[in-house]
Amino acid sequence: MNAKTFNGLLKQVARLTLHQRELLRKRLDTLDGGEQKVLAVIESPRSEHPRSCPHCHGTELDRHGQVSGLQRYRCQTCHRTFNALTGTTLARLRKKDKWLGFSAALVASQPLRPAAAALQVHRNTTLRWRHRFLNSVKADRPTTLQGITEADETYFLESRKGCRKLERPARRRGGKAGKPGLSNEQVCVLVARERTGQTLDWVMGRGQMSKAELASALQSVLAKDALLVSPPCQTSCRSIMIAEKPQRSTIYDKKSSFP
Repeated sequence: MNAKTFNGLLKQVARLTLHQRELLRKRLDTLDGGEQKVLAVIESPRSEHPRSCPHCHGTELDRHGQVSGLQRYRCQTCHRTFNALTGTTLARLRKKDKWLGFSAALVASQPLRPAAAALQVHRNTTLRWRHRFLNSVKADRPTTLQGITEADETYFLESRKGCRKLERPARRRGGKAGKPGLSNEQVCVLVARERTGQTLDWVMGRGQMSKAELASALQSVLAKDALLVSPPCQTSCRSIMIAEKPQRSTIYDKKSSFP
């Protein structure tokens, strides 16, 4: 908003009734509170200084003012400026005061239209935010799993949404697989979780996964002292862990009791 429009708005405030002023005050408090919380979350890992320049990875940085509430920095090497969101999936997104509300709706698996109505934004905005927010947390994964670790796989019907050419007849509104049992119409997803809640997942591809695929996924993330727990039907976990480490050969079924 330019200065002329803002001055005109200030003149209109004097004409508001007490009830209207109270509504305006609550609205301003809501906007300021939401945006300040988001800015605090964004700046918290970089409260002192960012580690390096996102453009040239230089480490000699200077503070360079603030824009939209975010601290900007200037790199002494490439002389370019940036802030905490530069180079991330959340860069150039507006309406920061509504980010926390949309994050809560995303965690609750709320559809886009009800979320847009609750946040008073367009449905296309929530669609754009969904892609950006999911991309920002996609790389937030643990590197290793320790202690008692449970692993199991599940299967989903493969979705060809958005594909120009279908390799099979279309399934209307989900539908069912054309072949009985597990087939290449289903995608295998492997999930492993330790007792502290750290979780990893892998898309293994169509149909049942092989021992080689299972080994490539688990062996690189399981700690040396990890105890793998698998369901009774999952014999691949047993064979892989026995072949790799003899001490890992004691693998308990989920239905059995732990010693």
